Amino acid sequence: MSDLVAIPSPGTPLYYGEPGRPLVVLVHDWYGRLPWLENYARGLEHQGYRVAVPDLFSGVATTDEATAEELMNELDVATALASLDEVIQAAHTEGTERVGVVGFSMGGWLALLHAQGGAVDAVVAYYATLGASQHGVIPCPVLLQFAETDDWRQGEEPESFVGRLKDHGTPVTEFSYLGTVHSFANATIVDKTDVNAAALAFARTASFLTDHLVD
Repeated sequence: MSDLVAIPSPGTPLYYGEPGRPLVVLVHDWYGRLPWLENYARGLEHQGYRVAVPDLFSGVATTDEATAEELMNELDVATALASLDEVIQAAHTEGTERVGVVGFSMGGWLALLHAQGGAVDAVVAYYATLGASQHGVIPCPVLLQFAETDDWRQGEEPESFVGRLKDHGTPVTEFSYLGTVHSFANATIVDKTDVNAAALAFARTASFLTDHLVD
């Protein structure tokens, strides 16, 4: 299929930065681990982090939305969450003490689900929420980065999710980026990318992670 994209080290995490530093796990969206994530990871590496980018689709990545939806629907959520646990546990054995997870779309949803387990110190979700039936207590600070126009949310506006976070006592910060659509940070999907919004969202993510992962 012409819309499939070859990726390095299929099925295994990519790592950036020195072991033992605070860890940031990047969780890809429904398109898979596309090349744009390397630049995002390098940016965090330059901030002083150990960065891990798992491949949850076992070597498959795409630029086609219909194919991406199929990949997401085939994902085993329990296996994906276990993969995040494995990356975090491995980092702890290397001396990492604090962990943040940054997820995009599907990856943001997984990051929020995973954070309910208490294994991370901060979580950032781009264009993602949890429905009421999925939502438990998230015991760490949360940063939410929303697109202005986003059909992905469908029935649930972010206010409902944010309200539940606040009711649970979770520290939450949210931003919405004018003129953007879902996937605005994904530089490989050029018809959806907003370079200025993506840069601002990255800067806010880096600042948030510094606040919660760095002494």
